[in-house]
Amino acid sequence: MLNLNLDMKLSINQLKYLKSLRERKYRQKYHNFIVEGVKLANETLISNALDVEMVVATSEWLSQNANLLKAVDNIVPVTESELKKISLLSTPNQVFLVAKQPNQLFEKNKISPKLSLYLDDIRDPGNLGTILRIADWFGIPWVFCSPGSVEVFNPKVVQSSMGAFLRVKYMEIEFEDLLARLPETPVYGTVLDGSSIFSEQLLCPAIIAIGNESNGLSSEIQLKLTHRISIPRGQGGGAESLNAGVAAGIVCSMFTNKVMS
Repeated sequence: MLNLNLDMKLSINQLKYLKSLRERKYRQKYHNFIVEGVKLANETLISNALDVEMVVATSEWLSQNANLLKAVDNIVPVTESELKKISLLSTPNQVFLVAKQPNQLFEKNKISPKLSLYLDDIRDPGNLGTILRIADWFGIPWVFCSPGSVEVFNPKVVQSSMGAFLRVKYMEIEFEDLLARLPETPVYGTVLDGSSIFSEQLLCPAIIAIGNESNGLSSEIQLKLTHRISIPRGQGGGAESLNAGVAAGIVCSMFTNKVMS
């Protein structure tokens, strides 16, 4: 049983701090981020993948999940109306976590035998969350992002990743720096004038580069590609382009089918 002070409330300073984590500059300052909602909170606590600094939750949720909170020192019981003051969710919520951002170590021996994704200036949080889920589904351990991309600890990315942020490693890195760490690794990039992925020889290990939602891969990255690939439009298809997450899913599926099965 948890010994909770049910009269305890969020202080003004705590409220200000929790709201500040909505912004990237404060997530970077404190090296923390938000995990919201019953499913993600439970998965985070069960996984033990992250250090959880603070749990703010309804008394009902806390009593039902006391076994998950043994390693958490800072627990604040609140009412649903109080939780709404800090929540970013539109639907009723019961729990709000503050977790430490993990320090991801670049381990070449765990990357080389695998596929890795490089995201060039991906700006939409939903796209990044989807791509993390895709990497998680196909067992791709690393997703690298350009410094201009949305960060994985954005609350919308965390929500849309559906827990993939707990399993897929993430690093912000310049493309040239990544190539210097993984020399001689084939680099596949999705471009409109590339060879059809359905007929292209696919190699593994490899880096798969996915471009910005509007502009695709930058010209600098395109110069570094060893393989230019595309997803051919079907007969009668009229869409100008594919969503970055959809494109990543198709490409990862093809690689998995051809070289990882």
